[in-house]
Order: sequence, then C-alpha cells, then structure tokens
Amino acid sequence: MKIPRYVVIEKRVGETPLEAMEAWRTKQSRDYEKLPLAYAGRLDPLASGKLLILIGDTCKVQEQYHSLDKTYEFSILFGVGSDTGDVMGRLTPPPYPQAVVTKDKLARVLPHFKGSLQLPFPAFSSRTVQGKPLHTWAVEGRLNEIEIPVQTSTIHQLTLTKVETKMRAEVVKDALLKINSIPPVTDLRKALGNDFRRTDIRADWDIFKKGGAPSDRFTIAHFTTTVSSGTYIRSLAPAIGKDLGVPALAYHIHRTTIGHYVPLPFTLGFWRKKF
Repeated sequence: MKIPRYVVIEKRVGETPLEAMEAWRTKQSRDYEKLPLAYAGRLDPLASGKLLILIGDTCKVQEQYHSLDKTYEFSILFGVGSDTGDVMGRLTPPPYPQAVVTKDKLARVLPHFKGSLQLPFPAFSSRTVQGKPLHTWAVEGRLNEIEIPVQTSTIHQLTLTKVETKMRAEVVKDALLKINSIPPVTDLRKALGNDFRRTDIRADWDIFKKGGAPSDRFTIAHFTTTVSSGTYIRSLAPAIGKDLGVPALAYHIHRTTIGHYVPLPFTLGFWRKKF
C-alpha cells in the first residue's frame, strides 16, 4: 500500500485539530498506526472545515506547507463582543445593543479590510510573548503587563453574501450548542483555565438571554474571504464591528480551501494549487 504525503480532512465543530487527526488515523489501515502525523495550520475548536494532515516523512519538511492561503465562510454577530473574538469567550458587559447593521453600511466599511492590514492576535491564542502563549497571560489575568502583538495580514477577497437577523433566544441557543460541543476538559494544562472557563461563559450568555425580550433581533452578516496564512477570523470579525462602531464577534467559521492563491487586479484571482 502506498502511503500518501498528506491528506485533507474535515474537522468538526467541537474537535481540536489533534482530535480530528487521531480520529482520522483510527479509520485507516494498520499501516498508519505508528506513522508520524502533523497538521499544517490550526483550526480553533469552534471552527470547522479543511485541515491539512502531513504523513510520515512529510512531517520532516513541515515548513514547506506553511504560509498557505485559506478561504473561509464566516459570520459576524453584531451587538456583543467577547475576549476571544468568538462565542467561546467572556462576553462584554451589557447592555447589548440591537445594532442596525445594513448591507449599505457594510458595503462602506468592507473596502477598509481588503489588501494588507494589521490585526491584533486574539488574546486567547497560541502566539508567544516573552516565552509564554498569549492565552496563558489571559488566563492569569496579566494581559495588562504586555503589549498584544499585531501581525500583517493580506485579505485577498472579502465578499458579503447575506445579512439576516436572529431573535435573542436563537442566538443564545446557537452559541450554547457550539460551547457545549467541546467535550469536558479536566486537565487544566489543556483547558485554557478550568474547562475553557465554560461555567463563567454560560453565565454570561444567560445574562445576555435575560437582557431583553427573547424576540429581540440581532444582526448577523455572512461573508466569504480569502486570506494569507496566519490570519485570525476571530480578529477580523471584531475589527469590522469596531469600524461600524458596535461590538461584534465571530459567530461561525468554516474553512473551505487551503493552497496557494494568486491575486489579480480588481479583486480577482485564482488558486494555483489546492490541497
């Protein structure tokens, strides 16, 4: 049996990349039992989509699979923010405004987010500062002691596909479904602080739920984007909200494409290689 150099799998919401990779291994023949595997490019537990898995000796040249562009389908919830940039974070304190975010308003700000721009790393990320991951600084409550680093990202394409509203009760239901999709974590070294702080996060969403009528409506905008390697959608979503003057977070993230994207003028381009 010929072993491939790599494989692209689909990671589910609630899985870590490692869990998705090992779940794939268990479905293969015994030839894969002792082979080294490595994933090239992380996906947050609440994100889903394509994950590139390197196999065998390919793991030794992992750097050749870095710097790959990605395409995402993602959604932004306006009116509430969090310290992680998505629903799996401590929410900003109330009130939670039912922000009026229209297609026209979004059309005016989206050009600000195309091309090269600087975005801060999420406070809950693996980016290292002074030898320690940012998420450790955050869990320890010591973010005020450091400067959050920024990175230069390239947004090749950013397209608004849909704007809708959802009732407050629907938003809470969706958020809790994602939050609860991650299995309980008892090893504090892997939990980013007491099972991802889910007791406090669920309490925050309960406050959001009781902050008005269940039928109150919140705007959710849906996008597709092609971005350079290392771009955090959890940073892009709040930045778009900030430009609109409202809190915002990434409500849904799904990676659809990995590879080498070649941009052309007038926001055109093509995929030279897909994995």
